[in-house]
Amino acid sequence: MRRSSRQVRVKQRKDASEKRGGAFRVALPRARVAARVRRAQEDWGEVHRAVLPNGLRVLTARAPGLHSAMIALYVRAGSRHETEARNGVSHFLEHLFFRGSVGYPDTVAMNAEVEAAGGSLNGITARDHGCYYTPIHPEEVGTGLAVLGDLIRRPLLKEMDVEREVILEEILDEVDASGRDIDPDNLSKKIVFGRHPLGFKIAGTQEIVRRLRPRDVRVHLERFYTGSNLVLAVAGPVRPDQVADLAERHLGRLPRGQLSVDVPAPGWPEGPRLEMVEHDDAQAEFSLSFPCPPERHPDYPAHMCLRRILDDGLSSRLPFEIVERRGLAYSLHAGIDTFADAGMTVIDGACAPAKLPRVIEEVLRVLGGLAERPVPEEELLRVQRRHRMTLAFSLDSAADLAGWYGAGEVLSAPEGFEERCRRVEQVTAADLLRVSRETFRRRNLVAVVVGPSRRRERAAVERVVHGTDALPR
Repeated sequence: MRRSSRQVRVKQRKDASEKRGGAFRVALPRARVAARVRRAQEDWGEVHRAVLPNGLRVLTARAPGLHSAMIALYVRAGSRHETEARNGVSHFLEHLFFRGSVGYPDTVAMNAEVEAAGGSLNGITARDHGCYYTPIHPEEVGTGLAVLGDLIRRPLLKEMDVEREVILEEILDEVDASGRDIDPDNLSKKIVFGRHPLGFKIAGTQEIVRRLRPRDVRVHLERFYTGSNLVLAVAGPVRPDQVADLAERHLGRLPRGQLSVDVPAPGWPEGPRLEMVEHDDAQAEFSLSFPCPPERHPDYPAHMCLRRILDDGLSSRLPFEIVERRGLAYSLHAGIDTFADAGMTVIDGACAPAKLPRVIEEVLRVLGGLAERPVPEEELLRVQRRHRMTLAFSLDSAADLAGWYGAGEVLSAPEGFEERCRRVEQVTAADLLRVSRETFRRRNLVAVVVGPSRRRERAAVERVVHGTDALPR
């Protein structure tokens, strides 16, 4: 799919909130909210899991109250599963799938079939997985699976040179006129993960994309697009037995293959680290990263609560302290990037270059406050209730249901809504203080700045990052 790096970054942060959400007001006690979510889940039923003979996992989230369905086919293959010489091949293959298959020989035939069934075919490549998805009319799930199945099983992989030019244009979104990387997310991942595949760019570099050949794409397809490496998630007013039968018909002939193996992520680098890239723009972009554990780690729920305390509406700390109270920036966001065995909490934003040192200083001061003083009980309860309500809202969305269960299964972190809520609601103020002191340390800080750079402002940013007293040592 033709998606900018910024869109991919936001998509990957599963717990991301709106940058400028409305102020939150709590009207219901936690017990009543919990009861409402449980009743809704009982009405919808538990997710049904089946495994085809070739190892492909099928998850059906039955939601009889909805009027649309969502099909999402996940593959455990992304830039993490590439070599340095073939970086970008997962993303290239994603593009080529939409060039046509044996049953639907061009993009018009393929998309017309899905659109006539109420759908909109799309795909995305991330660092640790890929996904091909479409909303669909509930009575047309078979049509959607027929197209997706043919797209995966029998792609033509044609017009590679034409698609190469499209991808090279897409990569321009991440580089300047001289080819330097100016994407803060790419730069941060490179510092944190080094030469590990998690530090690779999702789309690859211009040089590598120009070198990729049909054999490279075919080998990648045959290695990763197998039953053991795929997860199908379907949500909506559909029957699990019907979905399993359709999955067997359209995806059951894929070879079993082998589950992809992740090279273990490296440890967090000793810091603070700072990279500044000069780029002619009206604003300076910045990214401040700290370590976060993977989703199944016992401390992950505390990190989720901290993320919401920092950025979950105008009543949360970052927008209130830096945007509303001081007017230092407009774009400011806190999110979490998680992988199977690693993660990172990221605070990023943009502001006028002259304000950049002050903005970074104030962000670090807010983070340092979490490591100094316990979060008030009322504030913690507010974000826990907000979390439960957000998951309750997901029950009204076939896309959210398919994404929750499908992504969890493919990344080996399956978890039900109620289980996640219980984990989050067990977090205490003492947990938040301990995790903040372990996480928001000066030595854990990885900072990236992209934008106009004058000597005085550059020196000021360096002093803030390397000399800050806001974070514990």
